[in-house]
Amino acid sequence: MEHAVGVQLHQKWPTMSGEQQIACIQAISTNIQQIAAIKFPAYGSLYFGEIPIDSTSKVYAGSDLAAYCDGLIDTGLSRLPPVDNPLPESPHFHGSVATHSRLLSFGRDVIHKLSEDPRIRETAAPALYHADLHKRNIFVSDDDPTIITDFIDWQSSSIEPAFEYADETPDFAASSPNLELEDQPADISAELCKEAFDACLQGLVPRLSAARALDDSLVRPFRYCHRTWRDGAVAFRQELIEISSRWKELGLPNDCPYPLPTSNELVSYRKDFEDFVIARKLKQRLICLLGTTPDGWVPTQLWEATKSAHKEAFDELVQA
Repeated sequence: MEHAVGVQLHQKWPTMSGEQQIACIQAISTNIQQIAAIKFPAYGSLYFGEIPIDSTSKVYAGSDLAAYCDGLIDTGLSRLPPVDNPLPESPHFHGSVATHSRLLSFGRDVIHKLSEDPRIRETAAPALYHADLHKRNIFVSDDDPTIITDFIDWQSSSIEPAFEYADETPDFAASSPNLELEDQPADISAELCKEAFDACLQGLVPRLSAARALDDSLVRPFRYCHRTWRDGAVAFRQELIEISSRWKELGLPNDCPYPLPTSNELVSYRKDFEDFVIARKLKQRLICLLGTTPDGWVPTQLWEATKSAHKEAFDELVQA
């Protein structure tokens, strides 16, 4: 393992000018271009090469999209516990094991149908992308932060269909989180960085840009089916409801394999989904307040301050 050269971008980013930030995004995009240009014969992990298993088993999803779809659903099923006991900390909309299993059964048929659509197939070539391309994993020159010196944390990266990266937006190019909070002003610099990243991908990595331009309804079922037990059944159910209700509008043939629920069921499911959205918005507010990433990462030097802010937020919620 080699030592990463330079300093983490997240340390430099707050003191960089707007011009430097844009130049840095261009440099990152040039590196993405080089990575995306690599052609792979199949979907799979980067880290199977040295594993002592039969060579025929080292590609987890095969080279065809149908096998990849089955791999996603089978992964979702493998994460369900054997006993139908909800986790003590799970919200009411999380769903039982039976509910998850039923939704994944429908999901298998839905994504197989979607995988036959030309728009999906045209953006399904095996592609490599950094799975956690955020400022903490990008190293830049200490003297000139527009020069990229290293990328770290590749362990979660794998070779996936290009459309799987349609929603991957690094934190340096994310819309201002304040846009989701009605009482907070927009961060103009964040919007400029987002526009710059989109423009760079369009010019330098058209394959990824084309995937990002897809109607999101076409790719969301692929995105959420393998993680229903983590997110809750309500999220994947909502994706199935939306794709089913828009099936003809999206130009998809025949009927959606997932039948729309009854009117009474839709009312109940809508309430569950609203509760889910409220919980997600609360999480987003906490992320903004504490200055963490969505997975809770905090720079070491800010740990004590973040811990204190977390306690204050917790106490405030308890008293509310």
